[in-house]
Amino acid sequence: TQVEEGAISLWNWAVTKHMGSVVNDEQRAKLRFVACRLVCLCEGSDPPEGTIRRQILMSMKTGKGWIDIGKADLADGFLEIAMNSIEKLYAKLLKGSNGEADIHVHKADVEKNLFKVLSYQAESAVAQGDFQKAVMSVQRCKDMLIKLPKETCYLSILCYNFGVETYEWKRYEQSSFWLSQSYDIGKMDMKYSIGKEMQAKVLRLLATAYFEWDCNLYLDKALKAINLANQENLHPAGFYLKIKILLKSGASDEDISSAVSEFLHHEMSLDFCLNTAKLLLEHGREPVGFDFLKSISERFESSPDRGKITLLHIEFLLQNKRELLAKQKVEEIIIGHYTGKQLLPEALNRLHIILWDRAAKHYEAKSYSEALHWYNYSVSFYTPGQIDQNLAKLQRNMASCYLHLRQVDKAKEAVKEAERCDPNSIFTKFSVYKIAVMEKDTDKAVEAVIEMGKLAEKPSQHEDKLRVDENTGTNLLSLAAQIALENEQQVVAIKALEYLSEHLQDCQQLFAALKCLVRLTLSKVVAENEEKSVTYVLHNTFSAAHKRLAESFTEEKFTGDMRILEAHWFRKVAWNLAVQFRGCPKKMRDFFLLSFKLSQFCPSDKAVLLAQKTCLLMAAAVDLEMGRQQETPSEQMELLTQALQHLQACKEIWKVLKLTGDFAKDPTDTLLLLYEFEARSKLNDPTLHNLMESVWEQPHIEVKTLEIIASLAMESPARYPVLCKKALKSALNLHRKQTVIDAVKFSKCLHSLINLSLPTGLTDLDACVLQEVWDYFEDALSVVSSTDAYPEMEILWLMTRAWNTGIFQYTVGKYKEAEQWCGLGMRFLNHLGSLKKNYE
Repeated sequence: TQVEEGAISLWNWAVTKHMGSVVNDEQRAKLRFVACRLVCLCEGSDPPEGTIRRQILMSMKTGKGWIDIGKADLADGFLEIAMNSIEKLYAKLLKGSNGEADIHVHKADVEKNLFKVLSYQAESAVAQGDFQKAVMSVQRCKDMLIKLPKETCYLSILCYNFGVETYEWKRYEQSSFWLSQSYDIGKMDMKYSIGKEMQAKVLRLLATAYFEWDCNLYLDKALKAINLANQENLHPAGFYLKIKILLKSGASDEDISSAVSEFLHHEMSLDFCLNTAKLLLEHGREPVGFDFLKSISERFESSPDRGKITLLHIEFLLQNKRELLAKQKVEEIIIGHYTGKQLLPEALNRLHIILWDRAAKHYEAKSYSEALHWYNYSVSFYTPGQIDQNLAKLQRNMASCYLHLRQVDKAKEAVKEAERCDPNSIFTKFSVYKIAVMEKDTDKAVEAVIEMGKLAEKPSQHEDKLRVDENTGTNLLSLAAQIALENEQQVVAIKALEYLSEHLQDCQQLFAALKCLVRLTLSKVVAENEEKSVTYVLHNTFSAAHKRLAESFTEEKFTGDMRILEAHWFRKVAWNLAVQFRGCPKKMRDFFLLSFKLSQFCPSDKAVLLAQKTCLLMAAAVDLEMGRQQETPSEQMELLTQALQHLQACKEIWKVLKLTGDFAKDPTDTLLLLYEFEARSKLNDPTLHNLMESVWEQPHIEVKTLEIIASLAMESPARYPVLCKKALKSALNLHRKQTVIDAVKFSKCLHSLINLSLPTGLTDLDACVLQEVWDYFEDALSVVSSTDAYPEMEILWLMTRAWNTGIFQYTVGKYKEAEQWCGLGMRFLNHLGSLKKNYE
């Protein structure tokens, strides 16, 4: 008992909370399910009448709840319980009846519930696609209508709903059955009928089902259904469907005219009549269609919307290539426009679209005079001085026609009018551009391209009402470049391609434009020797290529292989340009760096690595060269720092490259050393001594390299005398180790070392220094004594330096040292040739 009471409370709670929107339909169905199952479990062997009635109600509503939320399979069990409970109730009522009258009352009482359960079972069967079960349930309901006439309307609408559902599922056979049942049931009791309007609606859907199922096979049934619908209730949809059925069946013009004439006897809206006329004309029934248009034109003579009729007439005349008649109709509208019979704004806009469309077709067919004829019709509707963006577009279109006809003056007038109406339109600028190109006015063409480029960056807020896609700017600039090339105007084409490359999103198109721009610019350099004026264009172009290659790609069309091909093309051309600009170091460096950057998008094979190494070496060399010539310390430091960065990157590449083969004769190591030494020494880099430690240890370092290091160590702003001396000493040692000493090179190296160790004019010299220098002179004497190739001027210089050193010692009272150095000088005297007598 407690469980049963709890279940009933739950049921009631679900009902009240659902009304307050606390629980939704699915939650309510679940709550009913639980409550109903509990009540059923509590049923005894002989439940009282009230309990059975409650169980019938709860089972029915639970089943209906599952159907309503689309879970019909869960409903069937509860509907069976309801059916069994109805039988129990009937048996119980019969058992307690007191005669025939009571039995009649009990039967009527039970049949109401039975009818509902059967209708719910039909709903469940339809939802689950069980057509036969649904038919049996509805048939039983239909048989019960004699006793339950008030349910006629309900059952008729239920069958209509089944018809709608199965129609939507394209089950036309089932749909036609349910709709026929709905109509037949609706006729059974006129007192409780669904009404003529609903009956007509059922019949229209039935006709539609037959029409879409198989119009040829079920033509008679479709026509019969629609005729019955129109008899039941006159409705435009019924007339329209009848015409559709007749047209589909291939009925004669006479039959269709007869059907159409029915329209004229009833009040129909203009739009409905126009749709009917359109249907007729689209199916090629011109005689009937145009006659009908004439009839409705007379009927709606006073309507402000009457222009729609003429427009439809014009459209179909044009579709059927009856252009002359269409022109007559247009001219009638123009006359009406100026005699108080103007079209409504919406209709006038539609007319403009028709006229422009016809003009565009003639333009595409290259019938420019005809196109102008149709555009002029459109112009007729604008008042002089009117400012309108559509008028601007119209004038631009006319200008294009005039240009094709070589009527430049008329084209100019049209463009002038377009500029008046819409001066900030990219399309207007394009029209100006086309005329400038045709007249070979380069300055004006370039100016127009610049304006187009600016407008492409920020599209107009109120661009033409006939919208164009978002790529308009790039499309027009691309067309501008093409027109310039066709007219052999390279300067204009270059400018157009510059702006185009800034806006293109499609990678393939962009690289094609950039390559074209490079070729054009290079040909201009060669043809007109305008190297300086176009270098920035080239640099910007290569920078744009690098930027796009560096971006991550989402385009499926632009594959990785395409990316590599483009990178190779641009890096090679950048290399060639760097070589070409050898007379301009800065440009040369910039293009070598661009070539290097672009090569980073190529696979790192040996050829690419070699190219990268050379690019960076050349860039560093140029930076060092420019650094030597800079007077401003800050600029010099910047160039030297850049050179170091290039060298560091180059060293990394060189490490990898050396693993790929034998580079014994390659001078890269030496160049890297010399460039790095120069940069670090002039930057006063504290790590310079560490760098040189590894150099002194190298077994195969060349004399020339050491001599260059010595020179660089003292080249302003560098000043490293210790490093210079060390390099010169190492060089001198290498000279000594030669099988045959090169006396000339030896003399120069020794000269530099003595100059560095024994500054001119100093008298107070340390004994250690003097001893060191003395040894250099002794070395010189030994070489001079062993060869006749020692330059005489160098011997003279050595003699003079030794003698003067002695004299400096003498002046400070160091007579012993003075005698030694002067004696040293006199030892060189014996080795002089023609000059000996002068100094003896």
